Amino acid sequence: MTASIRRIAISTGGGDAPGLNAVIRAVVVAAANRGWETVGIHDGFNGILLPERYPDGGVFQLTRDRVRGIAHLGGTILGTTNKGNPLHFPVRMADGTSGEIDRCDEILAFFARQQIDALVSIGGDGSLAIANSLHQRGLRVVSVPKTIDNDLDKTFTTFGFDSAVSFATECIDRLHSTAKSHQRVMVVEVMGRYAGWIALHAGIAGGAHAILIPEIPYDIGRIVDKIKTRDEEGRQHSIIVVAEGAWPAHGQRDVIEPAELGHEERLGGIGEHVAAELRKRIEKDVRVAVLGHLLRGGSPTAFDRLASLRFGTAAVRALEEGQTGVMVALAFPNVNYVALEEVAGRMKAVPLDGDTLQTGRDIGICFGD
Repeated sequence: MTASIRRIAISTGGGDAPGLNAVIRAVVVAAANRGWETVGIHDGFNGILLPERYPDGGVFQLTRDRVRGIAHLGGTILGTTNKGNPLHFPVRMADGTSGEIDRCDEILAFFARQQIDALVSIGGDGSLAIANSLHQRGLRVVSVPKTIDNDLDKTFTTFGFDSAVSFATECIDRLHSTAKSHQRVMVVEVMGRYAGWIALHAGIAGGAHAILIPEIPYDIGRIVDKIKTRDEEGRQHSIIVVAEGAWPAHGQRDVIEPAELGHEERLGGIGEHVAAELRKRIEKDVRVAVLGHLLRGGSPTAFDRLASLRFGTAAVRALEEGQTGVMVALAFPNVNYVALEEVAGRMKAVPLDGDTLQTGRDIGICFGD
């Protein structure tokens, strides 16, 4: 199988995450060491599907020089998008209405014309579904799991998660100081979509007093009780960490923008919602800090940097070994390969009987239930 590979492509899709550039560098260098060429596709697959947008035609050569010194940088030199899914590509129909079409065959045709033998697809749940479809249509594909949300199944962690948790924890540490000085309640909203991994890990590490996650619909009364108990004990400030996908037991999730053709719904606003409900019930100053995209930016932590380099080189080894239709997964102490059909379309939620959640309960953190 090794002899049949001469040229590979890399695509990064979905939200950006610290560590993307480290994966790109690892793939390019590991491929070059095997005598393979590597090309990069701009903005997911838009470089192929919308080449007129790019001065270089949407696809460009990735050399050792091009990726030198990028492993510690945030973002991605390829660019990324969450609005160019080739399985459901938004178009204007002949009758003037908006619709979606499947453009995956155009990607396959491009690979054939350019004599690209395989694809390393770096992304989250959407990218895994695209990669699986391309694999089923005959393209040699290996995926690398990327998301700060850590919600991909069959891997211990995704790169980007540790960096997001580390920064969120630092922010919570800082908010303790100002909350204590003013005897305030601080509500800290973090990303995570429909999983509570960032909120749970950063909340526990940062000494939060309550953590609200999507897996446990909350009762605002429980949070009020926690705050009042702390006040009665002479601890006049409280930190409430809220995952963007958290929702009340008798309500629904807060959405900034509903799902439309070409992109999924945008979550957000739960921090303000929780704060508003608390203000109705307690006589304290309640402030909100939305960390949002701050969690996506910046340099990757040492853990994420190493994980990214391991993922990238493992993806190249997988192709060398003849693997296709697999995702590289972290399974200490090594990496392994998981079939894309086993992970595409599946979400890894926080287990309610897991040790981390139990740790939070044992040290007195309120989860709103």
